[in-house]
Amino acid sequence: MNRRGVCYDVGRVMWGQDWRPEFSPDEARRELQIIRDDLHCNAVRICGQDLGRLIAAGEHALDCGLEAWLSPELWDRSPGETLGYIEKAAGAAADLHRRRPGRVVFSVGSELTLFMAGIAEGGSVFERLGHPDFWRRVRAGEHNGPLNAFLAEATGRVRDVFRGPVTYASVPLETVEWSRFDFAGVDLYRDARLRDRFSEVLQRYVASGRPVAIMEFGCCTYRGAAGAGGRGFAILDTAEGQSTPPRLNGTYVRDEAEQARELTEMLSIFDAGGVDATFVMTFVAPLNPASDDPLYDLDMASYSLVKSFGGRLGPLGAAHPGAPWDRGRLGTAYPGMPWEPKESFTAVADFYAAHAASPSP
Repeated sequence: MNRRGVCYDVGRVMWGQDWRPEFSPDEARRELQIIRDDLHCNAVRICGQDLGRLIAAGEHALDCGLEAWLSPELWDRSPGETLGYIEKAAGAAADLHRRRPGRVVFSVGSELTLFMAGIAEGGSVFERLGHPDFWRRVRAGEHNGPLNAFLAEATGRVRDVFRGPVTYASVPLETVEWSRFDFAGVDLYRDARLRDRFSEVLQRYVASGRPVAIMEFGCCTYRGAAGAGGRGFAILDTAEGQSTPPRLNGTYVRDEAEQARELTEMLSIFDAGGVDATFVMTFVAPLNPASDDPLYDLDMASYSLVKSFGGRLGPLGAAHPGAPWDRGRLGTAYPGMPWEPKESFTAVADFYAAHAASPSP
């Protein structure tokens, strides 16, 4: 593979909750240096809603020598609002590309059938997935026409201002017309249902004739998480109106080795399958702090390569000051950072180091 990367979230926003409520440019710069030096990445996918954060992290990534894949994401808005946002983001990305030509890739969206209003019925991704007609319409392919019409409009507007490569982070239930893109991008998780035909699904994207980018893939950090794939996070208790701190919805066993093993196996499949770029989901997840109390060890429900200690929770931390997270704790592997590497960090670093002889982008 040419591009060895990781997802870096600067603040995706769902239901008003910023997934990175406390963003420090200096901390981001240090983390991106670690991604380059110790994870042995040569590319990073930067995700988030706030364009100021996105561009700041992109600048830091480029300064570090990383290729910056910018993924601006405005979830649950109308197609019109989303188009305006993507066009504005492309204009901001254009300046980075002018200064570092050939080092910036732009994504026009992520899993829009699920995360944008207007293609499938429902006010949120969970409402859309839970709608009684959702899977019938997907099996009939009714979503693909509106999706590709939107992507054609979005890509046209982006290319009017941004002269670098363009991609889209699809999901396997979408059939995308890849001819308008420079990379065929897919968020591809391996759950129990997909395990036996995972390589077959991968080949659908290889057959597109475009270089393939795995925009997201990963595994959570508990026993059995590999079988859950992209639904591994669902062990979180999401009961509405909950006055207690966020917690898991049952008893689970922390298993860093399973996460590390699954990532290594998937990377091996992608490498053997001719994939051009891989982006592990994800580097850090501040809203999923670890705890010695298994019920509150939210890191088990996280795809991150490092475990956070609870020092970057923002309003969530203020709302639950007595929650069993060690907010003042800092890591020892990287002094001053509010997290510690997991076994998966080492596994990905070892794999990428062994494949660093691959051509650079």
